[in-house]
Amino acid sequence: MALLLRSRDRVGVNGARATRLAIAAALVAATGLLAASAFATSRSEKSLPALNRQVLAAVNRFRVAHGLVALRESPALDRSARQHSLEMGKLGYFGHASADGTAFWRRIGHYYGAGRYTYWSVGENLLWAAPGVSAGRAMKMWIASPEHLRNLESARWRQIGVSAVRVVRAPGVFHNLRVTIITTDFGVRR
Repeated sequence: MALLLRSRDRVGVNGARATRLAIAAALVAATGLLAASAFATSRSEKSLPALNRQVLAAVNRFRVAHGLVALRESPALDRSARQHSLEMGKLGYFGHASADGTAFWRRIGHYYGAGRYTYWSVGENLLWAAPGVSAGRAMKMWIASPEHLRNLESARWRQIGVSAVRVVRAPGVFHNLRVTIITTDFGVRR
């Protein structure tokens, strides 16, 4: 079984420039998401919402067991995570930056913007496995990695988005294997 992990976080503050960038980038991202949605129509893709829910539940069980608040699912963070999982699977790369080099926090900001908030922060954990992975195994892998564990244990997060996608013959770094890619996007706005 092939496995790989990645973790990042970013803190930012609201600003008019960030809002303008988010609006402009949202239009570009929406176009990309429409193109990627055709990629997500395989039969195996339809079974993955259960894995998304299981990962969310596992993250929250871990957080509560460690005296932290459970995270609320955010539709905006779900969309950000889904777009990134789909893009990585379709284009055959694995990393936080988007295929065009956009930093992960800017990509997430397209979906989960700072808007009228004075405090905004996001983080991300990634994972891929061939051919698949359970929520329990994903948690074990993230807990074993100091960077991923920091995101799981961060008291600042209040919301989460989760997206698991399965790609039958993933190109590039996935070597045409059948893989499952999970993106978890963490966020807080206040």
